[in-house]
This record gives sequence, structure tokens and C-alpha cells, in this order.
Amino acid sequence: MLLCEECRKRPAAVHITKIVNNVKTEMHLCQECAQTKGELNMSFEPSLTFENFLKGMLQQAQALSQGPAVGIRPQRCPNCGHAYGQFKESGRLGCSECYEEFKGEIVPLVRRIQGSVGHTGKAPGISSAAAGYRQQIEELREQQRKAIIEEKYEEAAKLRDKIRALEKSLREAEKQEGR
Repeated sequence: MLLCEECRKRPAAVHITKIVNNVKTEMHLCQECAQTKGELNMSFEPSLTFENFLKGMLQQAQALSQGPAVGIRPQRCPNCGHAYGQFKESGRLGCSECYEEFKGEIVPLVRRIQGSVGHTGKAPGISSAAAGYRQQIEELREQQRKAIIEEKYEEAAKLRDKIRALEKSLREAEKQEGR
């Protein structure tokens, strides 16, 4: 059993990993020492909600900057009247227009949490290489269909050859996956 690094008496229940300026530090603390040290601003509930997570991230960002978070405006959403301060407190926005109104504050937070603001999901059970080949094949098939309709047969034949080459690459990628 791992003991708390601070008091060395109780079992470590909180494991904190910080990366600052590409330097990783880890701490293993008991719940009491973590609260006393102020390292964790989030709830210790087993079912941590997304709202509590956002609230904790906002509080931590504000604490690190020693003042209000960058870009906070006292404005309210013109649709629902929700203020950014309310979002900071609850971790929830009032309506869909709040996203646009507080975009300047929300985008850096999302980037910090996720690493980017764009959604880059995956297709279940398909490698990114295979998915890329499939997408290229579909695009080329559509171009080939248009070329045939426009009676551009040489272009259609070149597209056919590209499709065959990509299909071969797709089969090789799927073989490497063991499919």
C-alpha cells in the first residue's frame, strides 16, 4: 500500500500528475493532505460530473493566473441572460447561444482539456489508415462517376487505376490489423 507523501501516515488516495513546462511531477497524497495543500479544487465524489470538472478547471486557471481568467467579460448572453460567472460557478451554460457569446473564454479551456477544439473521432474497429483509404476511395469513386457522366473516359480510367491502387493498400492495411 502506497502511503501519503506528505504525512506518511495514511494511505494515498489522491494521485496528482502535473506537467508544467514539459516537466512531469507526481504526488501521492491522502485525501486530507490533498485538501489541506489545496492541490485539488474538485469534488472527491466517486461520480465526478462534467460540470464539476469544468468548474475545477476554471478555478485552477484563475488561481494560477492570480486574478480573473483571461478574457472574462461581465456581459450576459443576449438570448438567456446567463453570465460567464454563472458558467464558472456551475460548469453549465444557459443555452446554445452561450457557446458563441463566451467562445473567447470557452475555446482556450476546451483546448487545454482536450488538446484541440476540433472533434477527431474514430470509426469503431477501423484503423486510421484503413479509414483514410476508404474515404479516399469513396471520393475517387464519386469523381469517376462524374467523369463518366461528362463522358471524360480517359479521366475516368485514370481514377479507376487510382482506386485499384488504394484498394490494394486498404487490403494490406487490413491484413496488418489481422482482419
